[in-house]
Amino acid sequence: MIAIVSDTHGNSDHRLEGHTADAVREAGLTIHAGDFTTREVFEAFEHEAADLRAVYGNNDTENLTERLPATQVIDLASEGFDSRVRIALCHGHEHSETALSLLGRQSNATLVVSGHSHQPGVTDAGDVTLLDPGSHADPRWNRPAHAELDIAEGGELDGRLRGPDGAVFETFTVSPLEK
Repeated sequence: MIAIVSDTHGNSDHRLEGHTADAVREAGLTIHAGDFTTREVFEAFEHEAADLRAVYGNNDTENLTERLPATQVIDLASEGFDSRVRIALCHGHEHSETALSLLGRQSNATLVVSGHSHQPGVTDAGDVTLLDPGSHADPRWNRPAHAELDIAEGGELDGRLRGPDGAVFETFTVSPLEK
């Protein structure tokens, strides 16, 4: 399983609770779309996650913006997963929906993960799926959330948005790259 979180906005710890904490601890890969806020929060995530990939957000301190990239591409096949899905990751504070779609196409990705809005949601943008996992710890008038991805037969990803209580409130599928 792949766990996806964003917008922790913490001071000293990961702020993980309930099913979100379980998902991060059990995932083979955890993706964070930025706004840890402090180095201590990032390091708390590193301690909890088996394999953490992350970008910085607009509220992250300088010691994180110097350590983390603004964007990155994660090729699941090269990470040992049985999937040809490529994920483009950014925080999203400098990206419109059109710019996120272009980032996906330029990266040869079929999934673009971004945060910033604190509003969990999935958008089908043609040959690219846009995913915002929301915020597990600082939802700002939205429901607290994270995303989970499982690799299905054929290499596609079966995804779901969940609350910290474990309730699934949206499901989606991401197709793999063409061979």
